[in-house]
Amino acid sequence: MSRVARQTTRSIFAWPLALGAATLAGLVLGLTGDGLRDVAAWTLLGLAPLVILGALLRRTPAPSPSPR
Repeated sequence: MSRVARQTTRSIFAWPLALGAATLAGLVLGLTGDGLRDVAAWTLLGLAPLVILGALLRRTPAPSPSPR
């Protein structure tokens, strides 16, 4: 039996909260300015899809069930 290290609530929700804050900041920047603010908005809004894609590419496939 493998032992799994316990995680704190802070460590579990740190990345989702950071991505949510970046997305919110990107939306506000995109709505309130032009030029450099638009570039910052696109950058911040693009972080979440990049992180999701990276997690999907890094994921290992689940072991297939053995036939009985």
